[in-house]
Amino acid sequence: FMLDNMDFPYPMFLTTWHMTLATVLTQIMARTTKMLPGVAEKKVDNKAIQTQILPVAACFAVSLVFSNNAYIYLSVSYIQMLKAFTPVAVLIFSFIGGLEKSSCLELYIVIVICIGVAMTSVGELYFSWVGFTFQALGIMAESTRLVLTNILMKQLKLDPLSSLYYIAPLCALFIGTACLYFEYHLLPFDRILTQEFAGILLINGAIAFTLNVAVVLLIANTSALVLTLAGVIKDILLVALSVFVFGSPVTLLQYIGYGVALLGLNLHKEFKKNPDRIATLLTYMATCGTSASNPNNNSN
Repeated sequence: FMLDNMDFPYPMFLTTWHMTLATVLTQIMARTTKMLPGVAEKKVDNKAIQTQILPVAACFAVSLVFSNNAYIYLSVSYIQMLKAFTPVAVLIFSFIGGLEKSSCLELYIVIVICIGVAMTSVGELYFSWVGFTFQALGIMAESTRLVLTNILMKQLKLDPLSSLYYIAPLCALFIGTACLYFEYHLLPFDRILTQEFAGILLINGAIAFTLNVAVVLLIANTSALVLTLAGVIKDILLVALSVFVFGSPVTLLQYIGYGVALLGLNLHKEFKKNPDRIATLLTYMATCGTSASNPNNNSN
């Protein structure tokens, strides 16, 4: 909203602000509350910071910068449709990292999701290769970050706020350095320093901090893949809001493609719960029900 509707196209500045605020808040909480046991117990040493925290922070920074840049070139509705591919990327990286086991049936479901996302791209009226590239790179970086965070929290057994305590300062450093080089000379400081805009920035940062805590909390209690699947409802709502509030154009082909992608996402979610049931269902659909009348299935 701030990048497009408020004519403030400075994503690096915004993400630096988000991470700086998260750093300040977690530092204060570590000193005044007992909500960061991982920090109090000093579970993270210099080696863990270099080998585990640093890669997560780097991926987080890259993801935030690329994803926020995409909003300058693409509509909110189309970006949310592209994000339907995130679970596919998470699944691939989880498989590489040994967190998930894959199968041929799961591969077929992934292909369905890919077809749906491809249809939304073909149907996009205001397609931008620059914006698409930014979003694709952002999805890859975010997927890597989610998997690495999952591994990090399982190995170090960090609580959500302690994870943010270590990750946020490094993210602020990475993105802030890029901001100084690419955006600093363009920033409208006369507008930023007004009381009204400062209040908007504070609210924006507080919402981003709450979201970051919620994301890390969900990963800690489930998995990176569950987090991405749980975001399906949020993405649907964002597409609806983008259409009805901001007037983003959505074509019939995009509706169909997004529907196909959501069907694939829900099939994948159910597959994780009950793989045998989904395998039977898909086999039945693929054979037009003929497998149900197979003599081998009716030996009684």
